[in-house]
Amino acid sequence: MENTLFPIFIKTDKFRFLIVGGGKVGLEKTETLLRQYPLAQITIVAKQINADFKDFLHLNPHLKWEERSFANHDLEAVDFVIIATDDTQLNREIKDLANKKGILVNAADQPDLCDFYLGSIVNKGHLKIAISTNGKSPVLARRLREHLEEAIPDDITDSIENLNAFRARHKGDLQTKLSSLNKATAVLVNPHENKKETKRYKKLTFEIAVVFLAIFFGYGLSTIVSVDNFSSFVKEIPPAFYAMVLVGFFAQLVDGAVGLGYGVTCATSMMLFGIKLPAISGSIHTAEMFSSGISGFSHYKFGNVNKKLLLWLALPGVAGAVLGALLLIYLGTKYETITYTVLATYTMIIGIRLIGIAFRKKIEKQKIKHTGVLGFAGGLLDAFGGGGWGPIVTSTLLAKGRKSSYVVGTVSLAEFFVTLAASVTFFASLGVSHWYIVIGLIFGGSIAAPFAAKLAGKLPQKTAILAVAFLVIVFSVRMLFKIF
Repeated sequence: MENTLFPIFIKTDKFRFLIVGGGKVGLEKTETLLRQYPLAQITIVAKQINADFKDFLHLNPHLKWEERSFANHDLEAVDFVIIATDDTQLNREIKDLANKKGILVNAADQPDLCDFYLGSIVNKGHLKIAISTNGKSPVLARRLREHLEEAIPDDITDSIENLNAFRARHKGDLQTKLSSLNKATAVLVNPHENKKETKRYKKLTFEIAVVFLAIFFGYGLSTIVSVDNFSSFVKEIPPAFYAMVLVGFFAQLVDGAVGLGYGVTCATSMMLFGIKLPAISGSIHTAEMFSSGISGFSHYKFGNVNKKLLLWLALPGVAGAVLGALLLIYLGTKYETITYTVLATYTMIIGIRLIGIAFRKKIEKQKIKHTGVLGFAGGLLDAFGGGGWGPIVTSTLLAKGRKSSYVVGTVSLAEFFVTLAASVTFFASLGVSHWYIVIGLIFGGSIAAPFAAKLAGKLPQKTAILAVAFLVIVFSVRMLFKIF
């Protein structure tokens, strides 16, 4: 047989480990063990321990260590030995002594001296996956670990807990339990079902939009008795309504192709049409509330929402949206030129940030700090500028190496609450005098919805984001020239 390894998982809180070697490899092996159990019983012996290793040891005072040569008595009261020196002869001597005492040995980068291997380990809560290439290619094992860490969601522990609770409550014999669990987990290996669900929700989104428009216009038409009255009504519709239909259509196409940019595209376009500042943001958030609500609900149904992250984004985001809306209402009315300048500059910065997103390379996963501040800032600038929640919040979370499906799903659902808060604030302060803008955006977006759905995924993401960034920057620069 080419591979005689038998994978087992040992409880690291029950065994004692000896690490011989004080260099980079010894430090790496120590860190690997502590990642499995922070209080693991480890003794380190080395003729010389480097500075980084000593700093690490000082941060973990429960570890025992001595800076001296290996001695036979070091093998007393030890269950496993890990050798991390570059002295091949010494390594072989230690292995022979340990094996005589019935102790298993791992020697770094020396497969012929190993009784067991320390494979690459994927840690995701209760889920743990060990990967080994039979000592042939540690690099491949590491790459596989990185791939699995990226592919497996962070909240897999919740799924495991739910399955455990399901298993505990389920009645019947073992075969019956297995059949039920197989049905519950079938979606994990049958992606076609998810695709069917996605298509159903896209269809549902379009149908809801059509029904909304039918009810709205049907109710309005029901109060009109004659053709003359209808003609008069049409003549009274402000010309801006038709402009907003075009804006809504274009913005929805952009959002469908790229997955972001609806708000900032609408805002820059509406500024060029001379729409009043508070009406810009109020209208965008009212129109966007429908799509974000349906989108967020769809993501929630598909399990793409991290509930903890949602809470930390939505609550501060709502507070920021209310404050941003109030600032715009008063600043936009009193200091119109200054506010136009601020908003045009802000949208141009968003355009530049989108270019950064387009050229961003894959980065390592990092810890997210100050999530509440991110949500507050995103809500504030989104309400004040008429858009930017996606480019600010989504891009920041993706830049931290978070899985895109969970970022998009969570941010989309949080956006519903943010847009709702902004819309209520605008309506409470301004009323509904800009109804024709809202209806124009919704009407244009509804027409574009099926085309946008077909565009999704057809255009390369990098190209699409660069196109949006270019348009936003051009519109913003034109607005600044118009002001000055």
